[in-house]
Amino acid sequence: MEKILWVEKYRPRKIKDCILPPSIKKSFSEFVDNKEIPNLLLSGGPGVGKTTVAKALCEELSTDYMTINGSEESGIDVLRNKIKSFASTVSLTGGTKVVILDEADYLNPQSTQPALRGFIEEFHNNCRFIFTANYKNRIIEPLHSRCSVIEFKINGNRDRLASELMKRVSMILDTEDVKYDNKVVAELIMKHFPDNRRVLNELQRYSAAGEIDSGILVNLSEVNMKELTLHLKNKEFTKVRKWVVDNIDNDPTKIYRKVYDSLYNTMDPSTIPAAVILIGEYQYKSAFVADQEINLLACLTEIMSQCKFKN
Repeated sequence: MEKILWVEKYRPRKIKDCILPPSIKKSFSEFVDNKEIPNLLLSGGPGVGKTTVAKALCEELSTDYMTINGSEESGIDVLRNKIKSFASTVSLTGGTKVVILDEADYLNPQSTQPALRGFIEEFHNNCRFIFTANYKNRIIEPLHSRCSVIEFKINGNRDRLASELMKRVSMILDTEDVKYDNKVVAELIMKHFPDNRRVLNELQRYSAAGEIDSGILVNLSEVNMKELTLHLKNKEFTKVRKWVVDNIDNDPTKIYRKVYDSLYNTMDPSTIPAAVILIGEYQYKSAFVADQEINLLACLTEIMSQCKFKN
């Protein structure tokens, strides 16, 4: 029997159950109260709840909706056929339909995104569109102007939202009959927060052993940067790759930061600017690449080949 992902099994069905900053939750609660869903552009980092709240909004209003992943189905013909067949028919519930287009910032800004602008106008009587994006600046202005833009920013709500997530995952672990150490779960949450999806996926992965204890966590401070630096200096690709494999379970953003922090003590000053540019480029890519291991290894390989290290 195929295991159901916890992120789907325990996905909130109502706005009040979504873990969101108060201002964002208030906006979506008003949509529910007014029984009206506008065209929306939801922007923010991965796992912060954009797709979850979009689905919860539709389900709470009993609205027919369809979800399309822009990173998997980016072809204009596929999108046109799917959207037209869905949006051109009358809803069984009598209201408007909704197309949730996940990761819309993956879509081609020269062809696919302009076509979506046309779909919004063509089906405005019968259908609304909710776009999610990690980077709103990758969405063309004509789509921006046709949507209400909501940015998923944590701001001063980090501790409160992390506490809510702790209560939620504790409930899930109890329901799944998984033994756990509260301190370890809290550390895992703080390691990946605000990526709630990553937290749940990691907990489900670790729960396979039946217990979540201190043995599952690898603190990034324990990552041996001296070892990595030596491998880079000696241009030992195989050893660099092994280091990446051993440490990829850590938050990629923190690994890039750790590499950046080590530059001034390990690298020839003349090549530090080039290294900073490379780290910045690959850290940006890490937000949406399919394989973090390959992305990090590519970054370190470029640093190894282009930069000089101190003797």
